[in-house]
Amino acid sequence: MSCIFCKIASGEIPAKTVYQDDRLVVIEDINPAAPLHLLLIPRKHLINVLDLQEVDDQLIGHLFRVAAGIARERGIAEDGFRIVTNTNSAAGQSVFHIHFHMLAGRDLQWPPG
Repeated sequence: MSCIFCKIASGEIPAKTVYQDDRLVVIEDINPAAPLHLLLIPRKHLINVLDLQEVDDQLIGHLFRVAAGIARERGIAEDGFRIVTNTNSAAGQSVFHIHFHMLAGRDLQWPPG
């Protein structure tokens, strides 16, 4: 297995873990773009959203429910936060294992990029 996020999810590579269960691991980003910058990483290896199938609907719903819980726990739910995923190189995807960035703690501009 050469995927860095698979290695993080399995515990082979250490990370600052915020949350984990049998389907998901949430870690602090090592190069944060905001005061709060977490990565929500499914344990199932999928390259990006183009790989999602109907069988993954519960996984992605679970991921967003976990994100909402973290937002409430961290006190950022009221002020707001952003969840974003990049799909393929031109969109900024650099690790080809589906993951979602959770950003908060500063004003986030629109459009991003």
